Amino acid sequence: MNQSRLYRFFEIIPGSLAWITIILIFLFSWLAPAATAIFIILFDIYWLLKTIYLSFHLRATFSKMRESLKINWLEKLKRDLASKKSVSEAESQGASGTLGRETPSFLEARWSDIYHLIILPMYKEPYEIVKESFESLTKTNYPKDKFIVVLATEERAGEPGQETARKIQQEFGAKFFKFLITTHPANILGEFPGKGSNQTWAAKEIKRLIIDPLKIPYENILTSVFDIDTQVLPNYFSRLTYIFLTCENPQRSSFQPIPFFTNNIFQTPALGRVIAFSCTFWQMMQQSRPERLTTFSSHSMPFKALVEIGFWNTDIVSEDSRIFWQCYLHYNADWRVVPLFYPVSMDANVSPHFWQTMLNLYKQQRRWGWGCENIPYMLKGFRKNKNIPFRKKIYWAFNSIEGFHSWATNALIIFALGWLPLILGGADFNFTLLSYNLPQITRWIMTLTMFGIITSAILSVILLPPKPDWFKKRHYFFYFLQWALMPITLIIFGAFPGLEAQTRLTLGGKFRLGFWVTPKQR
Repeated sequence: MNQSRLYRFFEIIPGSLAWITIILIFLFSWLAPAATAIFIILFDIYWLLKTIYLSFHLRATFSKMRESLKINWLEKLKRDLASKKSVSEAESQGASGTLGRETPSFLEARWSDIYHLIILPMYKEPYEIVKESFESLTKTNYPKDKFIVVLATEERAGEPGQETARKIQQEFGAKFFKFLITTHPANILGEFPGKGSNQTWAAKEIKRLIIDPLKIPYENILTSVFDIDTQVLPNYFSRLTYIFLTCENPQRSSFQPIPFFTNNIFQTPALGRVIAFSCTFWQMMQQSRPERLTTFSSHSMPFKALVEIGFWNTDIVSEDSRIFWQCYLHYNADWRVVPLFYPVSMDANVSPHFWQTMLNLYKQQRRWGWGCENIPYMLKGFRKNKNIPFRKKIYWAFNSIEGFHSWATNALIIFALGWLPLILGGADFNFTLLSYNLPQITRWIMTLTMFGIITSAILSVILLPPKPDWFKKRHYFFYFLQWALMPITLIIFGAFPGLEAQTRLTLGGKFRLGFWVTPKQR
């Protein structure tokens, strides 16, 4: 099988597995309803145990994040990392690690030598949203003379985008060490119009125009790519710098904050709020499982590695997760994602009209579900790269395929398909004891699962940003009660868009997804 056919075969795998699972449940609910009912009960029990397991990780991340937010990371940098020092020297001076539990590795540079390259891709977002993101950058306590900021615009956005960029430059350009506006040309042959191609153009321009002429060492530059609505807390870059200088092998690491979709959370309908917090909570769970963590949305990585791998792929949609696989394959599995246990805030999906918000939510989830395009890329890379240990190939292949399969099928099995044996099993099955107990057992398991949802509900209220004047005590009740919508969100805005994305990848050709920019509204 030639390479193109093999790659196409790998693309077919995720969607085929999802549809085979769904079809078999229909088929066996008719042909073997008793066996299917037992499978569904066992699956529900597994889901219950997994929910409990993940809730512990959620609470663990919340605890670490809360502890991290209490620390003045700039002062900690000044106290612990003022100069080059070894592990023993750091320990003797009280540098016990990020949260008192981690030990710094050899510190290859002084913290004041670290530059932050911040790339903000922009399309047609309103000036007010871009302005708020830049205001958050100016309020950080890390020295601004170490900030190289790039506002990466698109030619296809037209004059309104350029006008916004000029206003931002006039207001904020002088507040950083260097500020650059780049304009990604439209219709470059072989490129996909989207965030990845824009980022790559911007990074190459900043390298050519600023970094190389100033001879700034690549290893001293941390690159953060933020969605244009991303806002950071004052200590964010100090925290990032500390983790970078104290983690093991920082030049072979990406650094992932926790995305909080809360900038406009009080303008978001209930369904949108549940989806926004669900995404946040999933990322929080992953932070406590770093062995499974990959890059997502806004994150950071060494500029040196970016140069060595040739920057982001320019012909894909899911560049934020693909960059992890580019690095993992290039460095023969010597790459990992370090959790920051520290938040950045972003916009929840909001439109002027309710149904438009629902449509945009679906499209956003479908675009994230299109991350399944990384599976064939990963499998092809594993096949070609003989230097990656086989056990690591199996680990990542299984986790990636299982993760997307669960995305597309789990909610359907739990909340919809689980009743099929009662519907298709016929009279003989419906008069059995198992038929009588199936809904009873399922209801009992779902009731227990609600405790995990209650945990999410409580945390969602705790993590709300400062309340507007109209927010009253009674609103806490409704913000808690909204989590009753979880089954709906899991199916309509979870399984359906995930299944559609995988189906499109399986079909290929004209069914492939293009890059869709989530509209930003305040």
